[in-house]
Amino acid sequence: MSSPVKLAHIVLKTSQFTDMVSWWKEFLEGEARHENDFISFISYDDEHHRIAIVNFPNLEERTANARGLEHVAFTYDTLDDLFGQYERMKAKGYAPYWTINHGLTLSAYYRDPDGNQVETQIDVPMTKKELKAFMAGPLFAENPIGINVDFDELVSRYRKGESVASITDYATAG
Repeated sequence: MSSPVKLAHIVLKTSQFTDMVSWWKEFLEGEARHENDFISFISYDDEHHRIAIVNFPNLEERTANARGLEHVAFTYDTLDDLFGQYERMKAKGYAPYWTINHGLTLSAYYRDPDGNQVETQIDVPMTKKELKAFMAGPLFAENPIGINVDFDELVSRYRKGESVASITDYATAG
């Protein structure tokens, strides 16, 4: 058997259809490839859809301690792209609830109108050998979740010319 070649799409069910569709289009800077009162197929790239949102008006609220998917993550190509998404969403009134340096990634976490958690990230520049050594090393073992960081501060430092390596350095984060 072989592994899949990609993760194609995610389907969300909601009783807040209009708000969810609007948020996800804004978040992804995407468009509906097909949409009606029941379902919206949203994409931001060459895939026919990355997110589908289905309207189920009578759904119950999910409790915070319910089982389910923890979060979905989207990787950006560059630090400019990640910070650009952060600034764009913040200007629209959607600030992340958590910004963190995981050591492997620099990440910002958001919640959509239903409370689904969405991570935006860049992979920290490391070779496979460096990545393996970092994950097996004492710094990661001491704190495998990561270090809270202030994206406003990081953006400011980056815009003043500080390097990607310095901005994403785990040993000096926080």
